[in-house]
Amino acid sequence: MVVAQMSAESEHTAAARERESRVWSVLSSVPDPEIPILSVVDLGIVRHVRWIAATLHVGITPTYSGCPATEVIRHSIETALDQEGYVDAIVEEVLSPAWSSDWLSEQGRRKLESYGIAPPEKSVASPRHLFRVPIVACPRCASRATERVSEFGSTPCKAHYRCTACLEPFDYFKCL
Repeated sequence: MVVAQMSAESEHTAAARERESRVWSVLSSVPDPEIPILSVVDLGIVRHVRWIAATLHVGITPTYSGCPATEVIRHSIETALDQEGYVDAIVEEVLSPAWSSDWLSEQGRRKLESYGIAPPEKSVASPRHLFRVPIVACPRCASRATERVSEFGSTPCKAHYRCTACLEPFDYFKCL
């Protein structure tokens, strides 16, 4: 009887993992509206996938407070989940802890670079580092001979840079 109970629990756990894996797969197909080469999973804003009773809850954290893309992302996630049969899913904001550029996946960092956006150099362990202009490698030629042109690029979470080696402009995804 104990063996039968353990087998049933193992099957239940495997089914739960498979169900969660399917949801993560759906979320991986939802692009960020500002940087469509990244999925919301690559961006690191999906905080959790869990079931409470029989209802799916997906937690998301905006990249910064007041991010204008948050509602578009929420709607895109809800639409993708609806299309896959998760019509009663609840998408909820998780504000603490605040999002950090450390949460970008390694795949996301590679995608940014291939898209022509320099990924964040390193995490910001101290607020004092926020006031320093980072040395950023050019995503096109890898030269570190770059200069910041503007604190804000095409979106508030990016800064605009220029490479002095290849003379190409590019965005830098800020460390937050």
